Amino acid sequence: MNILYKDITKKLLAELPVRSRDVLTKRYGLGKVSKRETLEAIGGEYKITRERVRQIEAFAINLIKKSKSYAGAEAAFTQLKKSMDEFGGVVHEQMFLESLAKDKTTQNHIHFILVVSDAFTKLKEDENFHYRWTTNPDLAVKVHQSLQNLCSNFSEGDLVSEPELVNKFLVELKSVKDTSDDPKVDRFANKWLSLSKLLAKNPLGEWGLAASPNIRMRGIRDYAYLVLRQNKAPMHFAEVAKMINKTFHREAHPATCHNELIKDNRFVLVGRGLYALTEWGYSKGTVIEVIQRLIKENGPLTRDEVLAKVLKERQVKSNTILVNLQNPKFFKKNSDGKFAIAK
Repeated sequence: MNILYKDITKKLLAELPVRSRDVLTKRYGLGKVSKRETLEAIGGEYKITRERVRQIEAFAINLIKKSKSYAGAEAAFTQLKKSMDEFGGVVHEQMFLESLAKDKTTQNHIHFILVVSDAFTKLKEDENFHYRWTTNPDLAVKVHQSLQNLCSNFSEGDLVSEPELVNKFLVELKSVKDTSDDPKVDRFANKWLSLSKLLAKNPLGEWGLAASPNIRMRGIRDYAYLVLRQNKAPMHFAEVAKMINKTFHREAHPATCHNELIKDNRFVLVGRGLYALTEWGYSKGTVIEVIQRLIKENGPLTRDEVLAKVLKERQVKSNTILVNLQNPKFFKKNSDGKFAIAK
């Protein structure tokens, strides 16, 4: 198939005048050099404007479409269309090219055939989507709308597993397009997700918004958040630093880690050097402040109730809690034996 693609482009280019052929060869990386040259670079070589190069390119492609070689390549176009349909019908350009060929030169020849053939529609890259191709523009519209709906339901802090993300996407897709009797949709869902620029996967395999610090980590704090989230339980800052090194191959010193976590509202110090995530229900504050908050939220509490509730939020000794509870400046014991906040 690699030889076939190159043979086809050779025949198509042979229909052109020398300069037009040279422009397309350089523009699409079809020669010995696989790098695709810009309009400006080609214009500089020929001492013509960027717009003039673009005109030559467009004229040459139209000339190819009227040639005998173009008609003779119909079987190859059909085979390539079949490949694209089997890849999902709406495809990420680079992923699709890589699925057909490993070397860059052959990928360039396939790309050129996509550009020339009327069987394919190229969809330009924008802030929401990568470059993509389709054999079914109506399907592309529905896939795009489903992806946009999916992304709009994500907040910056959201993280989901890949199976969960696929299920969410299928729900959105079904609301836009009836897919109940289409078994191919499940198979294509992962490929369609790759079309979006707004979604991405972190090194732990979790998905979220591409701009989120949980996906595009910018410092120790972000890596620490993912480590704690994966651990699902409080960790000592030294262990957090160790896991950052091991999991992400990023150097993290314990002291630096401690200094970063204590300044970030996503983390709560719950014991001697132990940190938990605020989203787990923990809140900042000393043991006295925790007891005060719990009594305000629940009303007067017995000694055992205070112990049980505080120990859910702080990994400290029971005696530490009891000593603080006996402080008459902050707490008083009612006639029913329950502790309330002192006035």
